[in-house]
Amino acid sequence: MSPKVPSSIRGPLLYDEVNREPYLALPYPHKNIRLTPPRLSDVESIVSILNDRRVYASLQGPPFPYKSDHAESWITLVKKTCDDVVVQLEAAPRPSEHQEGAGEDAFIVGGCPVRILRERKEDGSDVYLGDLGIDRHGFPLVVDEEEKARKTRENRDKSIGDPTIIWSFGDYLASSHHGRGIMTAAVRMLMEKWAIPHMNVRRIRAEVFTGNIASQRVFEKNGFKYLESLPDAVDLRFKDCGVTGLTSPEWSKSDSQ
Repeated sequence: MSPKVPSSIRGPLLYDEVNREPYLALPYPHKNIRLTPPRLSDVESIVSILNDRRVYASLQGPPFPYKSDHAESWITLVKKTCDDVVVQLEAAPRPSEHQEGAGEDAFIVGGCPVRILRERKEDGSDVYLGDLGIDRHGFPLVVDEEEKARKTRENRDKSIGDPTIIWSFGDYLASSHHGRGIMTAAVRMLMEKWAIPHMNVRRIRAEVFTGNIASQRVFEKNGFKYLESLPDAVDLRFKDCGVTGLTSPEWSKSDSQ
């Protein structure tokens, strides 16, 4: 007998009976790539990827060198965030059979329960590829620290489903899988299948290094527009990587209509 599917498997989420966890599958030609929850066993893979110059040279946030304790702290944090969304899914009311549109599994939650990109192999094993997280925006391009803190606090304190929340994408992908269109497809899928219908997301920003053409193209292909930049906002360790600042592509629902 197959394990009982948890009540938190809703909307576009699928259920992996082997790992007993939810996932979102990317569309063709990337159907073997999934977004899954974080696992405590991911530490070694994260350390390896985030010490790869072809990856860390595109990231402003993570420390370098990236160590096991960094990965353990990060996994603990994001796992709790994903687990909290699962609790919200279990508590979200379901339409009754007497309600109009009862056939639709309509719900709004405050985040996404899956974010880790993995490649499912033919033997049933999977390989950690990277991360695609959607979180409330922290306004890293605001120079004044008090203003940044105020804007971040106001954005954080808005209620779940508030259409004025500004969201933010953070992502990286193992260099072994660069150039295949995986992140472009993952961003599109996460937006269309989850963030817009089930988080009521209406504005999303990302921060991309000026000169990082590959990352810029990911967001351009998904309808993001470049509205703001901050020259010279680059850690000194990146000065030899061909980047000179940060730029902030933004997507809004009104622009896409």
